[in-house]
Formats: sequence, C-alpha cells, structure tokens
Amino acid sequence: MAIRTSTPSADRKKPKPKWVQLFGFLILLIVTITMLSPVWFMITTSLKTTKEMLVFPPTIIPKVFAWENFSELFTNTDIKFGQQYMNSLIVAIFTVIGTVFSSSFVAFGFARYRVRSSGLMFMLVLSTLMLPYPAIMIPQFLLFMKIGLHDSLLPLILPSFFGSAYMIFLLRQFFTTMPEELYDAGRIDGCSEFRLYWNLTLPLAGAALSTVAIFSFIWSWNDLLGPVLYLDSQENFTLPVGMAAMLSSKFRLAPWNLLMAASILSVLPIVMLFAVAQKRFVEGIVLTGIK
Repeated sequence: MAIRTSTPSADRKKPKPKWVQLFGFLILLIVTITMLSPVWFMITTSLKTTKEMLVFPPTIIPKVFAWENFSELFTNTDIKFGQQYMNSLIVAIFTVIGTVFSSSFVAFGFARYRVRSSGLMFMLVLSTLMLPYPAIMIPQFLLFMKIGLHDSLLPLILPSFFGSAYMIFLLRQFFTTMPEELYDAGRIDGCSEFRLYWNLTLPLAGAALSTVAIFSFIWSWNDLLGPVLYLDSQENFTLPVGMAAMLSSKFRLAPWNLLMAASILSVLPIVMLFAVAQKRFVEGIVLTGIK
C-alpha cells in the first residue's frame, strides 16, 4: 500500500484573492470609523466654544481649541466638578476594598470547606443574582434613613462590605482550582485557617482579585441610581449625578462642551485602570473558567 506523504507546500492554503482582502479591509475600516465616531464627537465638542457648539452642521474639527473648558469645570462654582470627582473616587476605592475582601472571604469558605448543605447555601447566594435591585431599593433606602445615613456616601459604600453574589461565584471558581496539597503543607507549617486565606490564597489569586477589582470599580464609578436615591446636596454628588445636574436650569444654555469635557475626564480612570491591569484582567477571566 502506498503511503501518501504531504508536503508543506501541499498543505499550505491558497492565498485569498486581492479583492477579497481589500473588501474585508474596507469593511473593517467602516466598522472602526463607525465605532470611533462618538468618541471623536465627544473630543471635538469638548474643545469647542459655546458659539461654535451651536453651529449646524457641526464642524468636524474645532476652528478654535477652547482648552479653557477643562479648567472651567474646576473653577465654576455652579458645577463643583472637583468635589464630585473626589466623591466618586472615594466611593469607588472603598467599594473595591469592601467587595474584594468580603467576596473573597466568603468564596474561600465555599471553595475549601465541604459541609452538609454547603451546596444549597451556595445556590441560595447565587439566587440573589435573580433579585432585581428595584425589589430591595425601597427597604434599603428606609433602612439607611432610619440609621441617619441619608445624604452621605456611606450608603453607597457599606453594601460592598457584605459581599457580591457574582464576585463570590467568580472567586469561588478560581479557589476550587487550587490544589488541596498546598493547604495541607500550610497546616503542617502551623498556619491557621485565616492565615491559609490571607497568606496563602490571596497572594496566589492576584489575577482573579484584579478582575473583581476592575468590575467593582467600573460598576461603582458608573452607578447613577444609587447616588440619585441617597444624595441630596450638591457637595455629596458623584460624577454621574453631577454631570446630569449640569443640564439643570442654572445654566442659560445646556453646556454640551463642558459636559463632553467632563465625560472625557470621567472616562480616564477606567481607561487607565484597564490599561494597567489588562493582562491580569484577561488572565483572571480565563482562569476562573478552568476546572
């Protein structure tokens, strides 16, 4: 029987025709321009004067670059952008801290300890994901009103210290992949259960913890419903509420140029965070699905 051997040249696929490659490139170029057009509109509008902002049809490139729009955000006493920016940073940072530590602590218990009904308890935790926020919004609001925390940043921070069902699930999936021999070695060396969690598990779970931190930061940074519900005074506003308030009647004309400048500054922390932790973020998403 003759054995057919394949050569590299025979196995090599035939190159696509030039017109197919060109057509694919044009499609990708059109999609890219379409996706980036809102970003370009935001950037150009933020650099326009009020007069040029009202021109129709709108100019693609500003005739005069109004860089003072960014400084006006911090100098205009009606906006108080700087204070609102700090409020958002405070809420986001403490939300990340609370979510990471509370969710990882609960996830460690579900992953490492096999007790009766642990599976049922884990399913009960996951079932809270199906509970919409409006269902608990009013009772939670009344609770914080009763304890005198209304119109403060604490109602936006405290719930994160009681864990998140989604983050618990994410971290539990990662913790179950860690070998039991690692914990046996730690117990032989005299580690307590808390030290197994603090000194052994958390340092090895950097990728998963980075993923949880990024998700928590983005969700807290972009949250609008919570601040609208609990915050009344402008000094306590976070960025989403403050930017919405810029369209109020305090201004004779809606300052779309200032609003676009504020949007650019509000997007920067998320872009910088993802750029710095992109590798750990992708690694954490991949590893949490490995059994």
